[in-house]
Amino acid sequence: MAAKSQPNVPKAKSGDSVTNDRTASQGQWGRAWEVDWFSLGSIIFLLLCAPFIVYYFIMACDQYSCALTGPVVDIATGRAQLSDIWAKTPPITRKAAQLYTLWVTFQVLLYTSLPDFCHKFLPGYVGGIQEGAVTPAGVVNKYQINGLQAWLLTHLLWFANAHLLSWFSPTIIFDNWIPLLWCANILGYAVSTFAMVKGYFFPTSARDCKFTGNFFYNYMMGVEFNPRIGKWFDFKLFFNGRPGIVAWTLINLSFAAKQRELHGHVTNAMVLVNVLQAIYVIDFFWNETWYLKTIDICHDHFGWYLGWGDCVWLPYLYTLQGLYLVYHPVQLSTPHAVGVLLLGLVGYYIFRVANHQKDLFRRTDGRCLIWGKKPKVIECSYTSADGQRHHSKLLVSGFWGVARHFNYVGDLMGSLAYCLACGGGHLLPYFYIIYMAILLTHRCLRDEHRCASKYGRDWERYTAAVPYRLLPGIF
Repeated sequence: MAAKSQPNVPKAKSGDSVTNDRTASQGQWGRAWEVDWFSLGSIIFLLLCAPFIVYYFIMACDQYSCALTGPVVDIATGRAQLSDIWAKTPPITRKAAQLYTLWVTFQVLLYTSLPDFCHKFLPGYVGGIQEGAVTPAGVVNKYQINGLQAWLLTHLLWFANAHLLSWFSPTIIFDNWIPLLWCANILGYAVSTFAMVKGYFFPTSARDCKFTGNFFYNYMMGVEFNPRIGKWFDFKLFFNGRPGIVAWTLINLSFAAKQRELHGHVTNAMVLVNVLQAIYVIDFFWNETWYLKTIDICHDHFGWYLGWGDCVWLPYLYTLQGLYLVYHPVQLSTPHAVGVLLLGLVGYYIFRVANHQKDLFRRTDGRCLIWGKKPKVIECSYTSADGQRHHSKLLVSGFWGVARHFNYVGDLMGSLAYCLACGGGHLLPYFYIIYMAILLTHRCLRDEHRCASKYGRDWERYTAAVPYRLLPGIF
């Protein structure tokens, strides 16, 4: 399972090294106010190269059966030129544009026009109107939580079509995969550009905007903290969950249907990838209210990093295992399949229990039991930009006493399981675990930089109590 994140950038150094009280009073625990040259270079590199990386992976599957070295070898030996590869790449089509427009419109309607009803009959599920965390400026936004409902209705329609209605082929996503890539890029750049213009000229909350004075950093990392249209359409919540994560399981189902069409059956590897990734997706929407308290919503501004990343990077690179298995129908031995399943389930258990411990701790203000005991805490405080003093607690029990980000260990175990399901024939499906290891390691550092700015000496006491970030005894 993977933390739902996009291509990352090194943290920008804060230009202010003053004490925690002054830093917090200025609301500086969000993204950086100033940009160093290394961060600027990294951002420009990602803006230029991330779209090419996505294209390269998808093109390698389409033209070279997922051999990552194939295009490079052909160009180096003169067997092909860049123009030849580009000429074989399917262009955007009217059908793909219509499909993508219909898809996004449908998800917007589910998000804005259908209040959640799942919380009324599903025990334990928290949906409907919920409050987010306090922003650096002291604002508390309200959200319409209905992602699980949107996922259920979308997949109900998908299965009804596959078994009853026959409006479209279940392979429709695979059959239009590259033309849809161009549509996703258009939306990603359009929404990122609109968000930047909006941040400058008509922000939702001007107090939560941040301007570095550098165009590329502002475009990449965003200006507005929570850009909205109207009362309920929140850009971050919509694009983080819909359309990318709702589509994730549909994409895998389309890949499974294509594998069956081409090879006459669906392999156990494809079943494992579909099941393990579906567990993560359903978990995400079941706990969408909890997601309001994560780094994506609480700290990240909305820019190209989230806008383009959610539209393109997530649906195209997080589904590489299923795409690979269309071209290489791996059938695992029973011990291998069982091992992959157990690794994925244990990883999910660690991920879910760790996050549940923190969520339970927050909801009860520490009046709960963690591993059968009263939790140990670090009392802390911070000041938002409006001058309000806030008090909080940091959990040092359960998995959060083992390491400060032990939930990411579960993430990495799940991510590795997806890759191992594809066997060892090619490197391409293993890009995911490599990327997630880099992403989550950097996210640890990025999160801790912000927490240190936010909590000051209280954070130092916390790191003394829980000395390891990710792996006890190692890191």
